[in-house]
Amino acid sequence: QFQLVESGGGLVQAGGSLRLSCAASGSFVRVNNMGWYRQAPGKQRELVAIVSRGGTTIYEDSVKGRFTISRDNAKNTVYLQMNSLKPEDTAVYYCNAQVRLTFSTLNDYDYWGQGTQVTVSS
Repeated sequence: QFQLVESGGGLVQAGGSLRLSCAASGSFVRVNNMGWYRQAPGKQRELVAIVSRGGTTIYEDSVKGRFTISRDNAKNTVYLQMNSLKPEDTAVYYCNAQVRLTFSTLNDYDYWGQGTQVTVSS
């Protein structure tokens, strides 16, 4: 059973930092793109950052320069280092992974972590 397990959320004051982690486990052939999305109350889920297996990154404009996404392929883990946090960063953060589960298909499947709450106070 493939699973993404998140950790690292919490409550911080504006200007503070948090580091989120998301580890893939279970049966799979390969984890391709990994990323972080967030959803604030009353808003749609939005992309925060994505990192490819080769290390190419994409960031949402509002977090560019403040957040850093990285991954450890040996550990099948993706991280999100969040610095200079702002109240508008408050949301539930979801880990996402595009996963090839078996050798029988060329298509990846999208999987989501359970979500971790990030709250930034001011």
